[in-house]
Amino acid sequence: MIRKARFLSCGLLLVFSTYTHVPASDQEASPPSTSAQPAGRALGTVTAINGQAITLKTDAGAELAVTISETTRLLQLKPGEKDLKQATPLALTDLKAGDRVLVRGLASADGKSIQANSVIAMKQTDIADKQAKERMEWQQHSAGGLVKSVDAAAGVISISTNASGASKDVTVKTTKDTILRRYAANSIKFDDAKAAPVSEIKPGDQLRARGQKSADGAEITADEIVSGTFRNIAGILVSSDNTAGTITVTDLATKQPITLRVASDSQLRKLQPFVAQAIAARLKGTPAGGAPGPNGAGGAPSAPKPMQGSAPVNTAQGTSVFVTGPVGGGLGGNGQGGGRGDFQQMLARMPAVAIPDFVKGDALMIVATEGSPSAPSTIITLLGGVEPILQASSKATPDMILSPWSLGGGGGGEGATP
Repeated sequence: MIRKARFLSCGLLLVFSTYTHVPASDQEASPPSTSAQPAGRALGTVTAINGQAITLKTDAGAELAVTISETTRLLQLKPGEKDLKQATPLALTDLKAGDRVLVRGLASADGKSIQANSVIAMKQTDIADKQAKERMEWQQHSAGGLVKSVDAAAGVISISTNASGASKDVTVKTTKDTILRRYAANSIKFDDAKAAPVSEIKPGDQLRARGQKSADGAEITADEIVSGTFRNIAGILVSSDNTAGTITVTDLATKQPITLRVASDSQLRKLQPFVAQAIAARLKGTPAGGAPGPNGAGGAPSAPKPMQGSAPVNTAQGTSVFVTGPVGGGLGGNGQGGGRGDFQQMLARMPAVAIPDFVKGDALMIVATEGSPSAPSTIITLLGGVEPILQASSKATPDMILSPWSLGGGGGGEGATP
């Protein structure tokens, strides 16, 4: 889900993706266009190279034929570089399938081909290296919580995080260099996140950021922030339709049925009983040692499944803020104070399950997209086996242990970042 997205988060995307202006050096490389051949620009991934011809799959999904001539200027930039002065010459023979390129030149009338005046490339290997470093940054320096207040004029956001099971307020400060993005209402893909100002972040939203934190962890100056409005739902499974890819649950807070869409990127997992019991013990304030282990020894007996009349669970929509620095945390998977990031990574390593693996009456915790009147919410993470957690506390909510973003490297699970 995130490989292209992480490239889009690199600095060059200020030159590539959000290409609202062209650096002077690139403008000079493009001669005036003619009415017969309008100026063209395309951003995408190289799929094939045949002699002087490049086949490009654009980010819009179209296939474009790019013709290279002796006058075409070929340049290479490292991910993160924003100035074409840092570019180095590139031989056509060094360009490979999988490399990302920005092409400028003269487009054909049908828009299916372009005579290139300049080609600016980022090597796939360089992108992969930067992605790995950025994933490490997000994993090691992140925290999560709910947005409490936003001062758009000052660029300051106040969030509440679950640090070691206790609520903690953190002040997130933005600067003119902070990269801000926001998830689309019906998408769980980071690719679909768009640039958005601080003013679009609202109390209750979920947000994740990385940056520099103060010594006490009470303040963070964010380098990058991604936010979105998500739904946190605790409910009982009413029915499922594996063919349609939907499930219907009764929301424990509203007692109303909700139909949710399961996408290919949705992360579906089931907690093992001893893990759920350990988390429940934390909620009850029981010493971690009292929680049962894998063999079922120790701790309290398993709690029965909650019925639809169980105590309401707060499922208000909200925006969480995940900020760089170990200020986050929450209920660890071992019930011993592990952070929410640790728990999310544990979920990513658990075997995936499918819709048929859940039966009517199962208790579920779900994080989903906001949705719209015309489209149901899409499940980001669905967690089963949570009966002991819901029995332990009426305050147990999905956002206490689930992040709306995966912390590992693929769609909705292994390695998705953010």
